[in-house]
Amino acid sequence: MTTTTVRDASVFGDAMEYFDEAASLLNLEPGVRAILTHPSRQIIFSIPFQRDNGSIEVYTGYRVQYNFARGPAKGGIRYHPGVTLDEVTALAFWMTWKCAVVDLPFGGGKGGVTCDPGELSPGEIERITRRYAAELVEVVGPDKDVPAPDVGTTPQIMAWFMDTYSMHMRASTPGVVTGKPLEIGGSAGRIEATGRGVSLVAFEELRHLGIPPAAARVVVQGFGNVGSVAAKMFAARGCKVIGISDISGGYVNQKGIDVAGALAYAQEHHSLAGYGGGGHVTNEALLEVECDVLVPAALEKVLTAENAERINAKLIVEAANGPTTPQADHIFQRKGIVVVPDILGNAGGVIVSYFEWVQDRQGYFWKESEVNERLEELLLTNFRKVREVAHERKIPYRTAAYMVAIDRVTRALKMRGVYA
Repeated sequence: MTTTTVRDASVFGDAMEYFDEAASLLNLEPGVRAILTHPSRQIIFSIPFQRDNGSIEVYTGYRVQYNFARGPAKGGIRYHPGVTLDEVTALAFWMTWKCAVVDLPFGGGKGGVTCDPGELSPGEIERITRRYAAELVEVVGPDKDVPAPDVGTTPQIMAWFMDTYSMHMRASTPGVVTGKPLEIGGSAGRIEATGRGVSLVAFEELRHLGIPPAAARVVVQGFGNVGSVAAKMFAARGCKVIGISDISGGYVNQKGIDVAGALAYAQEHHSLAGYGGGGHVTNEALLEVECDVLVPAALEKVLTAENAERINAKLIVEAANGPTTPQADHIFQRKGIVVVPDILGNAGGVIVSYFEWVQDRQGYFWKESEVNERLEELLLTNFRKVREVAHERKIPYRTAAYMVAIDRVTRALKMRGVYA
């Protein structure tokens, strides 16, 4: 994708469908809609690097800065063989609304390298990262574009990126990336932030629905960083977590799963395979277990027209990106299932990334308790705003979330004007 609109990116065609619905309700002018459906900047470049055996290979790097109306671009860097310009553009589009719906002073961005980090040594990954960062020195920075980890990247990779940028600037610049190790300007609470945010919005909506945590039965699909942290938070508040899963399948126990024990087992065995704390089911069957809260925290498009009728949850909080198709969304609306969309449900991570950026820029770092308190305040304030719009307009939370986000970006765009 170069001059075409983001609609061509099938990977996030669902996001465009949600955008179109919200934009129509906002009566968005054609000119504004045209601006918001085209990326501000797309960058493609070659990354030549030397393998450990001395041979030279060339990978392709991308960075898309989708929108700057509310501030610097913000979004992750992914290392994956399937990275394409279409995918990165679509993800940057999505990040624009994710940052706006929680009222962060950022636009949307995303980047990536078409490589398989699993086939590369640490030294090779470092050389790729430093060349990637060097190619972007002129267009990233604390006031321009602030990358972060994503699929296939880590805090160590962010450290190499930050160091490379700082060497070119001849000044230590920790605010150029977020998701860094604590030792060089990372934020306390960042690792747990996304899972914590999932639980926070779930508890807020359970309160609104009149379901006390002690009476709530929870199913979490996906037991990685986000899903496991969310499950731990649910258990800590007295919820009964009756289902968990990872790549090995789902595990169901109607009496409640020992989340701490499951975490210890997964850490020891690097998987839940063989876990005896619940009956084994498929990941697909796990989604259909009757519960109060369902948290899809694994892959995209797991809730579809094929299984939506069999979903037996009162509340779905999307921890993964794009787990629900528009067709499934319409079925959930008809069934009265409340869905907290991904741009809100998993926004805890980008919120604490914003806090990291703020702390780096002021050179003063907060205690983890303060980070968590600020996360809760910012996330729930904006969640309640979305709920208010949803109830006033009698529309689903997803449509309301996109309306709030698009309205905020549009207001900023109009105030700044079109420079021509």
